[in-house]
Amino acid sequence: MTRLCVEDVSKVYKNKTALQPCSFVATEGTCVVLCGGNGAGKSTMLQIIAGVLTPSSGTTLINEIDMKHARENYLKEIGFMPDDFHAQEMMTVEEFLRFYGSLRKVSHERIDEVISLIGLQEKKTELVKRLSKGMRQRLLFGQSILAKPTVLLLDEPTNGLDPYWVNQFVTILNEMKKSGTIIVFSTHMMDVAAETGDLILFMQQGEVIQKIQNDNNTVETTLKLMKLHRQ
Repeated sequence: MTRLCVEDVSKVYKNKTALQPCSFVATEGTCVVLCGGNGAGKSTMLQIIAGVLTPSSGTTLINEIDMKHARENYLKEIGFMPDDFHAQEMMTVEEFLRFYGSLRKVSHERIDEVISLIGLQEKKTELVKRLSKGMRQRLLFGQSILAKPTVLLLDEPTNGLDPYWVNQFVTILNEMKKSGTIIVFSTHMMDVAAETGDLILFMQQGEVIQKIQNDNNTVETTLKLMKLHRQ
């Protein structure tokens, strides 16, 4: 069974601790959600798992593939959607996805499938710079799932999405879980966390202050998260 292991990872910048040592394990077909306010350490955690940041301590492994010692093989298993959109704005939607698809040797059929999944069929020839915030988010999400990654990492993926696409996003994630994908994502939407997360890590000031094992009681979990968020 596929496993993502985060082992005592931390991040320190000179005199500032962005992430205190944290560990968790996610197995095939499960979702870990990172919740908390700005500066909680969610993006730092995701960037470390994605290999964008080097941890000050600890390591991450996918099926015993160690990020530190087998970086290339590790990254082949990852799909990553960052919080900030730094795309080639003069590309069209289709060109953008074909470019990233070529890096992962993704077929044209798969690219067309993803364009349909994210609802951008009618925007295939539109320049990225002309897309709305929500469409850009959907495009960036599409990029992250092109190669059907073993581990999918998403930083605030619901930002800018309207209610319809938030619901579609939840549906897509739950379908990906059924196919065996391990998902780790951050969100400020407590109901989304409760509907998708098997393990929810609530973070404050770089520390995981509570781990919530979600047993499908989404209302109870949402209320618990909202109470933590207000503290």
